Amino acid sequence: MSAFVHERPLRVYWEVTRACDLTCRHCRATAVPVADPHELSTSEGTQVLAQLAAAGHSFPHVVLTGGDPLKRADLFELIAAGRELGLGMSVAPSATPLLTSAALRSLHAAGVEAISLSLDGASPTRHDRLRGIDGTFERTLAAAATAREIGLPFQVNTLVCASTSDDLPDIYDEVAVLGAARWSLFFLVSVGRGQALQPVTPPQAEAILSWAAALPVGPGHPVVTTTEAPQFRRIALQQRREGRTVPDSMAARGGHSHAAGIRDGNGVLFISHVGDVCPSGFMEVPAGNVREGAILEIYRTAPLFRLLRDVDAFAGRCGACEFRAVCGGSRARAYATTGNPLSDDPLCVYTPRALTRPA
Repeated sequence: MSAFVHERPLRVYWEVTRACDLTCRHCRATAVPVADPHELSTSEGTQVLAQLAAAGHSFPHVVLTGGDPLKRADLFELIAAGRELGLGMSVAPSATPLLTSAALRSLHAAGVEAISLSLDGASPTRHDRLRGIDGTFERTLAAAATAREIGLPFQVNTLVCASTSDDLPDIYDEVAVLGAARWSLFFLVSVGRGQALQPVTPPQAEAILSWAAALPVGPGHPVVTTTEAPQFRRIALQQRREGRTVPDSMAARGGHSHAAGIRDGNGVLFISHVGDVCPSGFMEVPAGNVREGAILEIYRTAPLFRLLRDVDAFAGRCGACEFRAVCGGSRARAYATTGNPLSDDPLCVYTPRALTRPA
């Protein structure tokens, strides 16, 4: 797998626009209602998709995100271009009045493989407070019901921070009832508007991830994954070795074994609305721009990407950790906290075995 991700990313997140009608308190993009006039054009976007399709027999999966992708008039043209090239396409819409039943049916008809919806509270009050607009909770539930009805797979994303942590068990129950295929826990990285929110403490993060790793697997239960908390893989492995999870739980969760080591810049690539190529949306450090260079060449050869893929270059506990190739920590959080993307992920409490041995 390591050699594979050096050649091409597994997932490409393209921020097709920063325009969005929500005012989410944790928005990493600090989205605004009106599109940036400098965002990639339709022709530039189709060129990007063509370059990604040149990756070879195993294409990256492309997630069209934002902002709100539904704010782009050419969204379905971009989806059609990607599908014609053989790319898997997913969309991450916002829960605004644009997310109608007709829009969801059109996404399904266009060949979109999945969508993602956000649910940051188990009640309208808690969810809408974070989203900044009343009615987003009910709109999200309605979108999930429509997606389930038409057979459009959907993932539910949930922010994990100090103000949402106690609500996670109830959110999980809601996600299971909705019929989501996946539940992704987005651990706060203090960028964009999210700088005003309080993250969970490292011990709290460990407890949440341990709880999530022990959740039921199989029919009727969403696959549980994380974003910016790759420690989840380490914890799942530890639980499995201790016999606290069923033997095939890692494969059942679909993201611990085959995604081992996937993180910012290593299997993940982010394209901003103006074409900057970055390790992730939470680490917007441009390594190049699609208007000036070939996207796959940037991923393969840019010094930043090469450095992020070298686990032996990591500093401190992350560099000494026996799980560094499986986990690697959140490089985005390390960068946001210290300015050094190779430093420790401050959310992790684990002490590597190499640091506990007598000198």
